[in-house]
Amino acid sequence: MQEKQPSRLIRFGFGLTLFLSALTGFAQMPIFKRYYIADLPGLGWLAQFYVTYKLHYISAIVFIALAAYLVTGYLLAHRRQVHITAFGYARSAMLLFILASGLLLVYRNLPGYRFPPLVVVALDFSHLGMVVLFLATSLAAVILRRPWVAPVNIGGRQ
Repeated sequence: MQEKQPSRLIRFGFGLTLFLSALTGFAQMPIFKRYYIADLPGLGWLAQFYVTYKLHYISAIVFIALAAYLVTGYLLAHRRQVHITAFGYARSAMLLFILASGLLLVYRNLPGYRFPPLVVVALDFSHLGMVVLFLATSLAAVILRRPWVAPVNIGGRQ
């Protein structure tokens, strides 16, 4: 049985969204200005906090929409055709943690809502650390050719 892949447009959008989310997330730290990357032609916007802040939120919204589409499609149509691999479960758990910590950081940014400073630092570092771990795991999955899902054999799981 052939493995059911999302369309190229969905895969491209998912990859672009993850790239934009990571780029704008790192840009909210002053590293692009500090190391003169923002001085390169066309990259000056990476040093503008509110631009990267808004783009990070927009990419997060698109990411949530694409993830909901893919999860719904899997649960409704493809659950019997493919199963999630170990690398797929690991990356899914990391993305869920990134999403949860990101939502708590959004909540923290709302007017009138405050977390203790230690909680904010823990949220920031855990969000950033999980992103780095996700990127490393995704790179390993590409190198080792470990997909998110694999086809189900007639006699059971592969």
